[in-house]
Amino acid sequence: MSAARIELPGPRPRLVRFRAMVPGDVPAVGAVERAAYAYPWSDGIFRDCLRVGYLCRVAELGREIVAYGIAAMGAREAHILNLCVRSDLRGRSIGRQMLLLLLDRARQAGMDDALLEVRPSNTLAVSLYQSMGFVEMGRRRGYYQADGGREDALVLKLSLAPQQAPDAG
Repeated sequence: MSAARIELPGPRPRLVRFRAMVPGDVPAVGAVERAAYAYPWSDGIFRDCLRVGYLCRVAELGREIVAYGIAAMGAREAHILNLCVRSDLRGRSIGRQMLLLLLDRARQAGMDDALLEVRPSNTLAVSLYQSMGFVEMGRRRGYYQADGGREDALVLKLSLAPQQAPDAG
């Protein structure tokens, strides 16, 4: 388990802990998902992610799950499938810490790149990903369900390869 000190309102900083998701977490993860999205993943999708061995992590504040992240790895690519922070705690580095954890595990697993899709209308998420070095590599037309139709997805990519120092010679 890893922990990060996240400044939250109150008399003292509270500790957010990051750990592996387990099947018993699915109802709480699903509740965070349903509160965040008009078209959420089902609890069955989260159970399937655990069953097939995807990298599934949660963030806890006290005993309450407040965020989660899921990544699939293969063919030297990590695909960030879902990352969500409870709405009242967004903008407090929990999402950044979760993303860093997923990317670190992907590097450890030998992945060369990380990919993800994000709604262009999710400006907070787009800003987070861009601030961490993700760059747009394309769009998937009509990828997401949306009120009144479909919404495109931005496809973002981050190289996970170690940066080599310039040759001094």
